[in-house]
Amino acid sequence: MVPPKPAAVAQRIPDFWADACKHLVKKDRVMKRLIPQFGDACLETRGDAFVTLARSVVGQQISVKAAQTVWDRFAALLPRKITAANVLKLKVDDMRAAGLSTRKVEYLVDLALHFDNGALHVKSWDAMSDDEIVAELVAIRGIGRWTAEMFLIFHLMRPNVLPLDDVGLINGISHNYFSGDVVSRSDAREVAAAWEPYCTVATWYIWRSLDPVPVEY
Repeated sequence: MVPPKPAAVAQRIPDFWADACKHLVKKDRVMKRLIPQFGDACLETRGDAFVTLARSVVGQQISVKAAQTVWDRFAALLPRKITAANVLKLKVDDMRAAGLSTRKVEYLVDLALHFDNGALHVKSWDAMSDDEIVAELVAIRGIGRWTAEMFLIFHLMRPNVLPLDDVGLINGISHNYFSGDVVSRSDAREVAAAWEPYCTVATWYIWRSLDPVPVEY
């Protein structure tokens, strides 16, 4: 029997999105072309910190489509809401059968432990800087800078995150600004200078230029 899906969680959208789009359209020729293509679509978050980080761990080093498939199988293992406590009750063999590597299983368990034992300063995140939050998160096993930055974008919806370790961002900059030529991190930073202080929003549209269906965490 397939467990029932959890009740839908209300989504939030960033209050800075409209202003960011106006700014980017004025400052950047590519954004001027891209932004109108996607209408009212924008970044959304379901507001669950643990789920956001867990989905980022699952998505490490695999395509968006593969990550969604593995996540759906993993979520089906849980009888109720996806929480740290419920994940800690799962059997390793079942998690592996869902498509998770041994290492990702270890990472998810460690993440769940950090949430379950209160090791993270969840209530202080809103008052902390991007760099402070990244520093706290990368101390967790399996959470690197990329995963921490995905958290800043998809959970905290920070407006000015530039995830230079993201393959999609680099590929999108190559495609949209350099006619497909190889792009260095330095090249990407130069392009993103025009995006300030809304690098998150520009990154989202670069992702959409490669895959029109937005990923949600």
